[in-house]
Amino acid sequence: MTMLSKPERLKSILQNLRMSLPELRGAMVATTDGLPIAQAFSDNTDANRVAAMAATALGLGKRINDTLGTGSLNEMSVSGMDGQVFIYSVGAKGVLAVVAPSGTNLGLLHMEARDAAQAVASVL
Repeated sequence: MTMLSKPERLKSILQNLRMSLPELRGAMVATTDGLPIAQAFSDNTDANRVAAMAATALGLGKRINDTLGTGSLNEMSVSGMDGQVFIYSVGAKGVLAVVAPSGTNLGLLHMEARDAAQAVASVL
């Protein structure tokens, strides 16, 4: 039996997420300081830029929650005309970013992405 490396296990989690929700435009795991670890995008998205922005958004979300006394940040979203980006806190070290088109079943997306975030946390 071959043991997969951390990056391979993370890539597998992202691929499973994409298989569960084939309409996703992409998903990635990054460190909280903005470095990409694993990604699964359907186009040539710049993983370095997305990792940096996702980590920055997560940090800002955490500060907002701290300031407003709403507890620790679990997840957040950014919505646009053509889709949404969902950012999930993954333990103390990571962030999961999921890019979905408009019209995605958000209940299913959150259920699958939250499971993926827990799986990522167990790897990190």
